[in-house]
Amino acid sequence: MSIKKTIILGIDPGLADTGYGVLSKTGSRLQFIACGSIQTSAREIFSKRLEKIYRAVEELIRKYQPDLVAVEKLYFAKNVKTALDVGQARGVALLAICRWHKPILEFTPLQVKQSVTGSGAAVKRQVGLMVKTLLGLKTVPSPDDAADALAVALTAAFTNSRLV
Repeated sequence: MSIKKTIILGIDPGLADTGYGVLSKTGSRLQFIACGSIQTSAREIFSKRLEKIYRAVEELIRKYQPDLVAVEKLYFAKNVKTALDVGQARGVALLAICRWHKPILEFTPLQVKQSVTGSGAAVKRQVGLMVKTLLGLKTVPSPDDAADALAVALTAAFTNSRLV
């Protein structure tokens, strides 16, 4: 009986930086594939920034052919405009995923922190260190958005999607 390999793409949405992380899961074995950040400039027209995120997420799906995509949910934001902008960036990422007919799992930042570190109060540094440890990496993934996206992918890997 062979164990299925699952490719998971994690997305940490943001307007300036949308983090992504790709890993594979075979049984209980996790393997790092790639991570990075889709960056847009505040000097660009807002709609062009959203288009860039959309196209980049599509390219990630085309390149890595994930079986599942995990996306971090929005949570409380101090600045309403920032929350709206990030929500729109998240929306275009979700649209790209849906257009490729990929299953989506969504997790709150609290769920991600609890899943990866065991504590919902974990700080970014703790999340990054646990991502490094869990994936057997030499260094903490950089930028922070990439480490966060890998944490989202790890949360999906630890979750039984049939129960979600």
